[in-house]
Amino acid sequence: MTAPQGAPATPWPERDLARLAVIFDTFVPGDQDGGRRRAQLAAETLDATTDPGEVRLLRLALRSLEWPAANLLLTGRWGRFSRLPRERRERILLRWSTHPLSRLRTAFQAVRRLGMFLAYADAGDQPATPVNRHWERIGYRVPEVVDAPLATIQPLMVERGGSEPLILDADVAVIGSGAGGGLIAARMAAAGRSVLVLEAGMHRPESEMRGLEGEGFRDLYLDRGTTSTSDLSITILAGGALGGGTTINWTTSIDPPRALRSRWASEHGLAGFDGPETDADLARIHDELGLLPPSILPPKDQLLLDGAAALGWEAAATERNAGPCTDCGPCSFGCRRGAKRSGLRAHLATAVGHGARILVEAPVDEILMRNGRVVGVAGRLARDGSKARGFRIHAPVVVVAAGALRTPLILRRSGIGHAELGRNLRLHPVVAVTGEFDALVEAWSGPMQAARSLEFLSGGRSAADGAGPAHRGFVIESAPPHPGLVASALSWEGGDATAERMERARNLAPLIGLLNERGSGQVERGPRGYPRITYRLGPDDRAAARRALIEMSRMARAAGAQQVSALTTPAVRWSAEDGPGAFVSYLEQLSQISMQANRVSLFSAHQLGTARAGGDARSHPVDPEGRVRGGTNGTTISGLYVGDGSLLPTASVVNPMITIMALAERTARAVLSDAAL
Repeated sequence: MTAPQGAPATPWPERDLARLAVIFDTFVPGDQDGGRRRAQLAAETLDATTDPGEVRLLRLALRSLEWPAANLLLTGRWGRFSRLPRERRERILLRWSTHPLSRLRTAFQAVRRLGMFLAYADAGDQPATPVNRHWERIGYRVPEVVDAPLATIQPLMVERGGSEPLILDADVAVIGSGAGGGLIAARMAAAGRSVLVLEAGMHRPESEMRGLEGEGFRDLYLDRGTTSTSDLSITILAGGALGGGTTINWTTSIDPPRALRSRWASEHGLAGFDGPETDADLARIHDELGLLPPSILPPKDQLLLDGAAALGWEAAATERNAGPCTDCGPCSFGCRRGAKRSGLRAHLATAVGHGARILVEAPVDEILMRNGRVVGVAGRLARDGSKARGFRIHAPVVVVAAGALRTPLILRRSGIGHAELGRNLRLHPVVAVTGEFDALVEAWSGPMQAARSLEFLSGGRSAADGAGPAHRGFVIESAPPHPGLVASALSWEGGDATAERMERARNLAPLIGLLNERGSGQVERGPRGYPRITYRLGPDDRAAARRALIEMSRMARAAGAQQVSALTTPAVRWSAEDGPGAFVSYLEQLSQISMQANRVSLFSAHQLGTARAGGDARSHPVDPEGRVRGGTNGTTISGLYVGDGSLLPTASVVNPMITIMALAERTARAVLSDAAL
């Protein structure tokens, strides 16, 4: 599903674009022409992905920068932002970043993230010769173009214009093509069913995947990578093209922990999920994805292991679905080499091999039902410019696997009224620190996420030295960001200071702490049809976030970092030059850090739980085998199933791809079993 197709967005007035260009030039000084190009790209991105009402509020906030009285209140100096010297412009933006008014903090984050990302990720306006003036200074090399593998998937070619709807038939329609949808499509097709996969996003063939960051986010990520909670406190990365998250994820493949499987079986009614049937499912998934540990450990991952060893903590290399790949790095923008066993190489390819068809750029509006039974789906073919052509798929079985941010919205638009649909959203919030080392790290090179520590997987008491609260569990992992993501994630401390920090980006090793959250959020339809995501960290999660920042800082220092920074606004940092006493003060600062929105940078690459499966019909919109309930009385809709991360009853504790696939196996069995009755 994409953003609603209504009236085209009102073009940004030239004065708004000029104002945005000045802001971008303040964030990254010295390139006014580039600032103008980035302003246009940012406006196009916002118009394509964001509720028009929110865009209007943002534009109003930016216009307020030209109000001299407002700037007088912020800085004690009268003047229009665009006419002020850069030092005073920076002071205004820094004041916005920590302003008591959350709307101003949100506006700051919106323009900062877009401006910084585009400054370091945009490859220019000459597609054949990607270039960015910052890359050479920070030591970033454009990925080498390699011979592309043969295409494994050819989506249906259909006419996208015209007034007559496209009509197709299938035994099973699968909405979404990520980890769960791809697996279910493979199982259905292998069983001889006529399968049609409907994907809202585009298909980027591997031969066209150039490994460029700006291009990858634009084409392969949901909302071009701009998805976030409504207050921008959590940046959300999700797949938005064929293959979903499997096309762009960091390849980390971890089985659901035994304790989690037992808890879901006993507390949520997922009978057998802790038994041999799921063991067999996991073994099959391992084989199909070719899971292996990395053949080499890049510096960022070796540093994680070194830090853990110095502290006596558990840590190990991770298994990955990328085979023996060693020297690439940009597979979060698709794998041109074909080495990554994403859906394009694994389950979707298997489904196509058994005759499944795939229709891309085909967002679904609703599931069609008659007399309590599914009869198909309806939607429209995405198309720029002229009116989109509608489509109608006749199918007695529909599996919704559009992801936890879209599946509940499709079900609600289709008349499913279960009160818990869209609730219980888990985001696996991530906090981060960076360690700066004397040696080169180049976190963007080599296997993407090749090591992790489960030392704090289970909850624990306060730190023995008092620097760190009790926590409910988190996982420490390495992170492989490219320049745009680095620039958008680092704390902004002024144009020159941030530019100097980016020039040392090749020496930074990012560590992320994935929280085993207890709180939850909600996704719902906004007033204009756009998804609205709300989320608040609960008290336990705030404590876990602080503890994760503290323990990752200890790890980075133990590995030899000369400087450690928490990704916060404003920045919190320790340098070896400050001495050991300063490190204790730094940890104490982290233990008290404010967790208000946009104070600590939070990220999410996992979205779960909004149509969770379970035995209790009142609290679970889906039954333990993936059948959708029409309400809280427990009656299921004949022919309607869910098969994605929405099913997870709670947070999965670890990276969820394998867990999602294991639950999708249960849905696939239910579909085949029900059809046999």
